[in-house]
Amino acid sequence: MEITTMTRAGIVGAILAGAALAFSGGSSSGGHAPAKTSGPTTDQGLSLLMDGNKRWTEGVTANLHRSTSRREEVAKGQKPFAVVVTCSDSRLTPEFIFDQGLGDLFVVRVAGNTLNQVNLGSIEYAVEHLGSNLIVVMGHERCGAVDAALGSGHLPGNLPAVVEPIEGAAKTAHTHPKDQQLEIAVIENVKNMAATLTKKSEIVAKFVKEGKVKIVGMRYDLDSGQASLVTPSRIIAH
Repeated sequence: MEITTMTRAGIVGAILAGAALAFSGGSSSGGHAPAKTSGPTTDQGLSLLMDGNKRWTEGVTANLHRSTSRREEVAKGQKPFAVVVTCSDSRLTPEFIFDQGLGDLFVVRVAGNTLNQVNLGSIEYAVEHLGSNLIVVMGHERCGAVDAALGSGHLPGNLPAVVEPIEGAAKTAHTHPKDQQLEIAVIENVKNMAATLTKKSEIVAKFVKEGKVKIVGMRYDLDSGQASLVTPSRIIAH
């Protein structure tokens, strides 16, 4: 079968659509009623993030919760409504991307937005002790760690440990045309890490099963600043 040439936007759109289909039902509550919390519900929290990202892309950020009074307030205790697992890339600051402030997000950052035992423990703490009920796994275009996982060259020092968790995504991507591989691997890596949350954390799995926590994946566009959902949920127009 002949493969037609796709534009970059077309490739990304097709990947995101496929990822949404693949995740269908993966993070649903299975009929359980949402947990009662003092903060926003999972759907409300997701709306807060997507609305904030819309402001970010339009350059009209509200700069919420960044005042002296907010600093003094959260010094007494934190109740972040969402956990954001994302890359260490200096261009991915969740508080900027989602236009949030002090105490709103519990952020876990590592090159390639992967998960190990320490990261999982951090997320478990946020969910179980801080009351965070939304977990976002966010990859980004042109991710260097993912690109390294796609390569075959020798990596020095501790870099092999960075790419090892991404190798499954890279293997999947290698079955596609070369000009699509990086974008596909970025999305596959998000999907794999989202699945890891419930596969390797009994605590997170329990909260998800009970409908108290929702997991979503996102892909961040470095050029436009837009964070797009790659898990189903209810797609928030944005």
